[in-house]
Amino acid sequence: MSLNSNDFRIRSAGLDDLDALMDLEQRCFAADRLSRRSMRRHIQSEHSAVLIAESKLNLNQNRATNSIAGYGLIWLHRGTRLARLYSLAVAPEARGQGIAQKLLTALERVAEKHLRLYMRLEVSRNNTAAIKLYESCGYRVFGEYSDYYDDHSDALRMQKKIRSRHADGIALSMPWYQQSTEFTCGPAALMMAMASLDKKLLCEQALELQLWREATTIFMTTGHGGCHPLGLGLSAQQRGFEAVVCVNKDNPLFVDGVRSEKKKRIMTLVHHQFINACREQGVDVMYEDVTQQLIEYWLENDFRVLVLIS
Repeated sequence: MSLNSNDFRIRSAGLDDLDALMDLEQRCFAADRLSRRSMRRHIQSEHSAVLIAESKLNLNQNRATNSIAGYGLIWLHRGTRLARLYSLAVAPEARGQGIAQKLLTALERVAEKHLRLYMRLEVSRNNTAAIKLYESCGYRVFGEYSDYYDDHSDALRMQKKIRSRHADGIALSMPWYQQSTEFTCGPAALMMAMASLDKKLLCEQALELQLWREATTIFMTTGHGGCHPLGLGLSAQQRGFEAVVCVNKDNPLFVDGVRSEKKKRIMTLVHHQFINACREQGVDVMYEDVTQQLIEYWLENDFRVLVLIS
């Protein structure tokens, strides 16, 4: 019997579906499986959404009718406009019928209703079929996690814009620049912010790396040093922009991320150099928690806001 996505209906999962969902989880994943406890929590949580694809046709003679052919789970993170696709599974006997795409579209609509602007996901670099599906649905790679899964495979990070800010009455012209290294997210964001205020500023790798050199903390936990918020503020100020930096603590940043005492001393010195430079160059530094109200105030006054999360 030939089936297609129209032979399935999408609905929210309930606790009555728990046994079928766990059976599907076992059949679809050899590792990185959700536990029964986690699945139950997600079904009941207001910050998650679990949808199932249900067939009224018998996909397998050993299984009852009205079987669950697939499910999808998203996280609706609090305090952000991001939704995350955490799991998407289709029964082996139901694959190739467009069910995964139908589930993904329905999950995006749920995220839209919760005012999320973007959907993000992680997918194994080795899972070419899933990557092809996500790309066909408009997702694009923006990063990578090394040694992410239980089998030590790497994960690609993908994202899709699912809702326009114009729907919320927010209009902001912001150029897009894909960071060219794994350690220049701060400079890439600063370039986009500056270019949105100065249309003559060109987002390019030379400037990206220059900003990183100006703002780097020298060391981080692993790999190349990340960027210090005061350093990024100084870089913006030196290029003619008004910069305000808000940090939630006044002690040296990031030193807890390294073990070497020598590295800690160097990072502390860099921190104090940035503080002194901010005083000399007039960069306003505020030591307080960053609140939603403060960010809204800045946006209402036509600032561009970079939020750095350690």
